[in-house]
Amino acid sequence: MIYDTIEEFSAALPSMRALIGLDLGEKTIGVAVTDSFLSVATPLETVRRKKFGVDAARLGEIMTDRNIGGLILGLPFNMDGSEGPRCQSTRAFARNLDRLHPDLPIGFWDERLSTVAAERALLEADTSRKRRAEVIDHVAASYILQGVLDRIGVLRAAQES
Repeated sequence: MIYDTIEEFSAALPSMRALIGLDLGEKTIGVAVTDSFLSVATPLETVRRKKFGVDAARLGEIMTDRNIGGLILGLPFNMDGSEGPRCQSTRAFARNLDRLHPDLPIGFWDERLSTVAAERALLEADTSRKRRAEVIDHVAASYILQGVLDRIGVLRAAQES
């Protein structure tokens, strides 16, 4: 099921299941995962894009192996907040995944500047140019996913008080 807000997405999540976050690019998919307590996002891998079926199969393997209970896709808004062709492509990818995994909650997170933040962190860690190119996509996915975790934490704290 695809949810338009993080509030709806959060309410649909099963307990004690991890999340997977994706940073969709034209050539790669950055993948990050959380722990089952939804406290920290960790970069996992970068999947080289082929055809949707091949990409979905690899993501399905990760979701099974990691006991994933929800999926977040970074939504690449334009800097002015409008949606362009990349957003439409991301939403289409979500609809296709939803057909394969109809019980999996799917949500979106504004990914503007996530790659910039990931690049900055890798530069601060004195990562070589070659290594940055290898890991930038899944590090960006972890920034997207951590943003969702932080928002879910705020929502759950508000519910408890």
